Amino acid sequence: MKNWKPALPESGKPRYIEIADLIAADLQKGILMPGDRLPPQRKLADILGVDFTTVSRGYVEARERGLVESHVGRGTFIKTIKGPAVESEPRRAEQVDLNMNLPPETDNPDLIERMQAGLSVVSGNLISLLRYQNGTGTEVDKEAASSWLSMRGMVPSLERVFITPGAHPAMMTILNMLAEPGETVLSESVTYPGIRTIARSLGLKLAGIESDACGIKPDALEEAIRIHTPKALYLNPTLQNPTTLTIPQERRLEIAAVLKRHNLPLIEDDAYGFIPEHAPSPFAAAVPELTWHIGGLAKCIGAGLRLAYVVAPDTKAALSFTSAIQSMTVMASPVTMALATRWIQDGTADHIRRFIRTETKARQALAAEILTGFSFAADPVSFNIWLKLPPNLSRAAVVGQMSGKGIGLVPSDPFTVGGNPSEHIRVCLGGRITRDELKTALQLLAHTLEHNLYS
Repeated sequence: MKNWKPALPESGKPRYIEIADLIAADLQKGILMPGDRLPPQRKLADILGVDFTTVSRGYVEARERGLVESHVGRGTFIKTIKGPAVESEPRRAEQVDLNMNLPPETDNPDLIERMQAGLSVVSGNLISLLRYQNGTGTEVDKEAASSWLSMRGMVPSLERVFITPGAHPAMMTILNMLAEPGETVLSESVTYPGIRTIARSLGLKLAGIESDACGIKPDALEEAIRIHTPKALYLNPTLQNPTTLTIPQERRLEIAAVLKRHNLPLIEDDAYGFIPEHAPSPFAAAVPELTWHIGGLAKCIGAGLRLAYVVAPDTKAALSFTSAIQSMTVMASPVTMALATRWIQDGTADHIRRFIRTETKARQALAAEILTGFSFAADPVSFNIWLKLPPNLSRAAVVGQMSGKGIGLVPSDPFTVGGNPSEHIRVCLGGRITRDELKTALQLLAHTLEHNLYS
């Protein structure tokens, strides 16, 4: 491609790695296209102001990632992705847990082909990936994690970055490090059920904090710290599950100030942080010295990967986390780590994320149209709505009536920290259900709500 004139960033990575990263990034942006011819190595060396050997190593790195292919006498070209022949197993395709908050699943042939191509490349290293490996991620996997986290404005050193087999083991390990049985951890008063389960299994008390339209109240946090002397605060601050609330930047800074005054550690569950186009900066950017940041991949790429990227507050905490997580999980699966890394490097992960965002917006618009007149909290890119039931209609009745309809409905009970659960239901709009099937299910839900069938 004669007019490709990239500029190397100052990322701190080796220059040859940056060259491969540039190829991947510009392929993702559409600046480079499959079949494009890259500049000759000496010409690119002149453009970038590096030596010939560096460009040569960069092209080798890009070739090993499956981004380019070289032909003697012709040059180096962006590789054309060809999906492998695959055989599906129908019984596996039927497996789904409607109790989970699921992103919509793609049926786009081009995106599926990209995903399968990445899996095919990973299979080339299958034997080595079946070995025991670094328990918290190899260097190449941590570099990919760092690249992914940079989209949230984070640039942590690699020694503070860990790859864990999902967010749950990470949260359990962190809480096990921070608190003893019988001690208290704070959270939103309506919060993610997973943290309730983890706290219970560790013998910890969970105390809820009063919220308003902007999230937990700073004065309520101050009061809770005074009363409970907690060991940590857990927050799911972006597109919170189940309320869909995102804490705005100003409130985040107010909460961060309280944490600093009391030197209180924060567990930031950023499961949905990659979904909005312009999410507020994570707490890890405002108060990094106190924040355990967990960037799970379940919601923004795929739950089946069972991976989360964890950023420790500092090097000392990182050393403690290393031994603690390895004693609990040994390691994340090298196969899924390699697949996630591959998808991040070649831009597939970002394509998945963009699909999820676009499709979710369409489903939220559908819900807003069909459920007009009913009260619910939502966000244009949240996977669910938080539905307030009409008077005289119980959550148990609605969930029972909608059972077997292919749409995930969960009552407020597992989300509630202390006190009586309210008459709310989390309605998941994602999963394997198609848009047409979702429309039918939402129409049935609207009919159920309107006619109070079980009042």
